[in-house]
Amino acid sequence: MSTLSLSTIRQNLSKFETAGLTMPAVVLLIMAMLVLPLPPVFLDFFFTFNIVCALVVIMIAIGTKKPLEFSSFPTVLLFATMLRLALNVASTRVILVNGHEGTHAAGKVVAAFGEFVIAGNYVVGLIIFVILMIINFIVVTKGAGRVSEVNARFTLDAMPGKQMSIDADLNAGLIDQETAKKRRAELSQESDFFGSMDGASKFVSGDAIAGLLILIINIVGGLAIGIMQHNLSFTEAGKLYVLLTIGDGLVAQIPSLLLSLATAIIVTRVTTSESITEQATRQLANPTALFISACILIILGMVPGMPHLMFITLALATAGLGLMVITREVQHERQEEQAAEAAAATEPPKELDWDDV
Repeated sequence: MSTLSLSTIRQNLSKFETAGLTMPAVVLLIMAMLVLPLPPVFLDFFFTFNIVCALVVIMIAIGTKKPLEFSSFPTVLLFATMLRLALNVASTRVILVNGHEGTHAAGKVVAAFGEFVIAGNYVVGLIIFVILMIINFIVVTKGAGRVSEVNARFTLDAMPGKQMSIDADLNAGLIDQETAKKRRAELSQESDFFGSMDGASKFVSGDAIAGLLILIINIVGGLAIGIMQHNLSFTEAGKLYVLLTIGDGLVAQIPSLLLSLATAIIVTRVTTSESITEQATRQLANPTALFISACILIILGMVPGMPHLMFITLALATAGLGLMVITREVQHERQEEQAAEAAAATEPPKELDWDDV
């Protein structure tokens, strides 16, 4: 009986896939960060890991050729947002409890980001951080949310027409049953994806609002705790808790801004056979636009009081870029002509028949 039990257990373990534990592990990690206090070393690791995840996501978003190639993006965005908010909760706990010990109480990453942005002036650092939050929330997040809403609406409105087109092609014999089934599945996935993106954009906007509220809570709560419980002066408490708050907010807002940009890239993506880099490079390489821009820069550079060297240098660089584009187009046309001539030369001569006579 024990032998059968052990063999059954081994068979079940051999069928078990460890890859399925990734998302449950992330959920457990988020719950742990919401409840358990984290030491500064763990905060440094998770903040760095959060930045790496955001960079990977935006690089994948840039490299995709159509939105459905990254169909898991709404779910990834949800987990990334929750991970970042859990980190904010954990760092807020450490800042409010141990902030009186010094600027490194919440880890070296938070202190480094805070000192880099503040640069000795707390007012300027706070203003820069607020500007970053405004850019993230009002410019990127609001625009991405609006585009997601419009895409979801138009995708749902176009579904009946696309389904009728598939049925018409199938009835006319232009496609077989398998192709029609595949097209219907892609149409369903497209509808589900843009519907999910409409909801996922709300995660990003809510994250931006939560970041602003956490900033206010950290500053007000830190000042109250530092003055009332640790007998710090208002100036000392302000220096400590403002630096830690700005560092904590900045190290969380950078991944948030990257994910907002990734969301905007995905929802504004036009489905083509090229990546967004290839598509933008091909379309922006317009020699006429480059030459006109160079002329405008030269005219602006001749205006009295303008930095002449800067404008004229950029004008020459823009004109040179236009010449490079023209040269490349001419070489490409010559290569195509040579290839066509070589193909025509290798073709055997056509035999005449009675119709040609």
